[in-house]
Amino acid sequence: MMRIRINAGNWPGIIVLLLFLNPVLVQGQARDFKLSSPDMQTTLHLFLDAQGSLNYEVKWSKRKVIEPSELGLTINGRETGKNVKFVSSKAVSRSEKIFWPIGENSVIDNTFNELDVSCISGELPYNLIVRAYNGSVAFRYAFPGNEKFVISKENTAFNISAPSVIYQYHHESIFTPTSLDTLKTTCDLPATVTAKDFFLSIGEAENISYTKAELQKGSAGNSLAIAFARDSAVRYNSAFSTPWRTISISGTAIGLHQFSELFLKLSKPSPTDLSKIAPGKLIRAQLNTQSGIDCIDLAKKLDFKYIMFDAGWYGPERAKTSDPRVVIPAINMPEVIEYGKKNGIGVILYVNYLGLQNYLDEILPLYKQWGVAGLKFGFIDGFTQEGLTWLSQAISKVNDAGLLLNIHDNYKPTGLSRTYPYLLTQEGIRGDENSPDAFHNTTLPFTRFLAGAADFTFCFPNSRSDFAKNIKVSKAQQLALTVVNFSPLQSIFWYGQPKDYTNFEEIEFFKYVPTVWDESRYLTGSIGKNISVARRKGSTWFIGNAAGLSDWKERVKLDFLDAGRIYKATIYSDGENNEILKTAHSFRQGDKLSIDIKAKGGAAIMLEPQ
Repeated sequence: MMRIRINAGNWPGIIVLLLFLNPVLVQGQARDFKLSSPDMQTTLHLFLDAQGSLNYEVKWSKRKVIEPSELGLTINGRETGKNVKFVSSKAVSRSEKIFWPIGENSVIDNTFNELDVSCISGELPYNLIVRAYNGSVAFRYAFPGNEKFVISKENTAFNISAPSVIYQYHHESIFTPTSLDTLKTTCDLPATVTAKDFFLSIGEAENISYTKAELQKGSAGNSLAIAFARDSAVRYNSAFSTPWRTISISGTAIGLHQFSELFLKLSKPSPTDLSKIAPGKLIRAQLNTQSGIDCIDLAKKLDFKYIMFDAGWYGPERAKTSDPRVVIPAINMPEVIEYGKKNGIGVILYVNYLGLQNYLDEILPLYKQWGVAGLKFGFIDGFTQEGLTWLSQAISKVNDAGLLLNIHDNYKPTGLSRTYPYLLTQEGIRGDENSPDAFHNTTLPFTRFLAGAADFTFCFPNSRSDFAKNIKVSKAQQLALTVVNFSPLQSIFWYGQPKDYTNFEEIEFFKYVPTVWDESRYLTGSIGKNISVARRKGSTWFIGNAAGLSDWKERVKLDFLDAGRIYKATIYSDGENNEILKTAHSFRQGDKLSIDIKAKGGAAIMLEPQ
């Protein structure tokens, strides 16, 4: 092993280790590589079987979690996982600290070992790039050349070593726990799979121009395989790389959260000045000038940063005659934007897919001229190769324009926020718009949120409406979910009107809770049953506790608090008649927090050092 210190991009002092592997040789031909994580507890074994087919297996904590599984693509009618020879290989280890002030942690540790294996299948050359992190492996295929590639199938398989249950879902659907051997439909990535002794998250990173791949039942009883659910084929006219396929392993459900930044680590960094990006909470305005003014007043009172005009501000969003360059007469946009600037509140505008396709290059400089702070994309195509290719180009343009971006409806993140940091959040989630229940709310942290931020579109009750159609949990759980559910741009009061929020003592927690964090910890929880998350901003900690469909009693040790300091805790819990009960308490490091929450209930806690 040779150790070299180099400069890499904007990260001076990154340590890179050049590893000289000792592959197994058969008649002078390498047939076997093993790549281990920095802590040596996770190993990906890459090998050729007796027929020359490319396979891999994964061991974690001295046990096999992925049995020998197929690799490769079917390209131009040829299976790249068959008749394979390893031509050469190179390996490096990298350790870097990613400054990330718009995330769950302000600093992300990116330490991994990487192996780049040059392969040839018949006469088709390609590279298989593999990374091993502590608890995770990732791999992707890279094809050189200028020929036309038609990928009719991705043959990547995941043969899990034990009987397992998958939490099946599709972007905004409910979760259905299903035994793998009875899975009859597909499941979105990231997918959470549970076995007796371990938990898996199977995911996808850096999808820029591929199709939206999903998981389907594989050929074995506990097997999963990649499916092209929306495209019959994926096409490239020159060299390309597939998205990363990822496997993360934990001995506990709560431990899966440590991999929620993996997709960011696997995506390319950006030269964007992150200090210019301002996360925050927003209120959705009605489609008239006065509502915009009233929303700005409430936003200022609650220390929000934005208001948003949603679908309809430029006319019926699906009408071909509607033009996102022209505001409807009911809204005096210059007046609202100017009033917002005077009060430190930005305006975000919604534009749907039709308007974006027709006018994106025109509206970006126009909105900058107007003084708009950001965009919300609606009803984009997050399914097909054509749609995702267009979308990544659009995200890049919005990022270059310095406008915040929130993508709604079916899109899910694959880490592109690291490449385009103005992409603060996206939906791809069953939020309050779609009336989720407590089971759903306590499943999301272990599933969809492992991919990245999600806009939950909170519908907190007010003096006029309890939004019973949308909210299936208590008020205190709604407060708690603003800590549990990570989103740098968080939509609050989704269906409410600003002057109806006279219940300030109940909503004051929204004023204090941040949307980005210096440190995050998942304390305890069980999929679909309960969740407790602690996050720190500066020296203040916030804890969100949410119960599923059953009562929850537990004690959690507060060992993350600073030693020698007393913390004043303000606790917002469920009182009588679905009211918020506000109490105070004091805690020190090592004290235990007693959780006693009724089904569908919650508690939001703010811990300030004294």
